[in-house]
Amino acid sequence: MDSLLEILSVDTEAVTKTIKKKEILQKQGIVSKNAFYVKKGLIRSYSIDEKGKEHIFMFGSEGWIIADLESNVFNRPTELYIDCIEDGEIVSFSLEYFNSENLSIEKLRKNSKLLTRRIGSLQRRVIQLMSSSAKERYKIFIETYPHIPKRIPQKMIASYLGITPEALSKIRGQL
Repeated sequence: MDSLLEILSVDTEAVTKTIKKKEILQKQGIVSKNAFYVKKGLIRSYSIDEKGKEHIFMFGSEGWIIADLESNVFNRPTELYIDCIEDGEIVSFSLEYFNSENLSIEKLRKNSKLLTRRIGSLQRRVIQLMSSSAKERYKIFIETYPHIPKRIPQKMIASYLGITPEALSKIRGQL
């Protein structure tokens, strides 16, 4: 069992929940205190602009955590929705736990790899959006998430990459 799941099952009020495709886990505009660890399935975080267009921020598959860190840390209303792309199972838990006195240094060390992976992924994503071409971003997406492209519609991949589905189709044709 993953060390984070061990800690959550023993030390917190974490809730394991069966999820259904299209189920909304978090709505935009609330102050979020929860994070979602994906045991099985696929979820995503995204925003919707004033024109109604979705902008996918992150995918979370097995072993990943999705949360609105800005809302959690700064106590601001979230700009992100989080919903389910597939049926599955998640563990919902409060990020407040990681600030509590109950969390020992030893327990934090056990989970540093998972937390570091999450932060590194976010950093890479921002750098890619600022400096990589759409073609480069697509290649990186395929390398980073080799198991996800077959599980989601092409329009979601295009949204994640910040391009149109037509541009994605052209890129795929070139590779």
